[in-house]
Amino acid sequence: MKLDLTDLRILNALQQNGKLTMKELAASMGLSITPVYERIKYLEKQKYIKKYVALVDRKKIGKEILAFASVTLTSHQRPMIEQFEKEVLPLKEVMECYHMAGVMDYLLKVCVDDMDAYQKFVVNKLAVMENIAQVHSWFILDDIKTDTAVPIHIPD
Repeated sequence: MKLDLTDLRILNALQQNGKLTMKELAASMGLSITPVYERIKYLEKQKYIKKYVALVDRKKIGKEILAFASVTLTSHQRPMIEQFEKEVLPLKEVMECYHMAGVMDYLLKVCVDDMDAYQKFVVNKLAVMENIAQVHSWFILDDIKTDTAVPIHIPD
């Protein structure tokens, strides 16, 4: 089903503030609560809305290191790719994992307390995986833009 303008406006509003009440959201759209509620339930059921989260300031909880790790595999056979993906999923340090096209096979976004924790993560968790050929790391110096909202075009 193609989303209409109201659906797009709801998604956009919830991306900006997931704590909006139905009353606030409905009022901002000039609608009553019931149709907004029904649309949100539909968007959730159809997985347009994956989940609701709180965005935590990583530095305030002691996560000083944010890095990107590129991973190159030794083999690109389906069972080896599936094995890597299965092994990386439970790693709590990995915030995001992307299967890439180009010079690397995977790009991991890794968040840890400090450089020692990162070194232990690479040596004890990544490097011990059977199919790893190379790991290259890039460390974030400063968070310039960290928007989590998916760009939604809302026609005029």
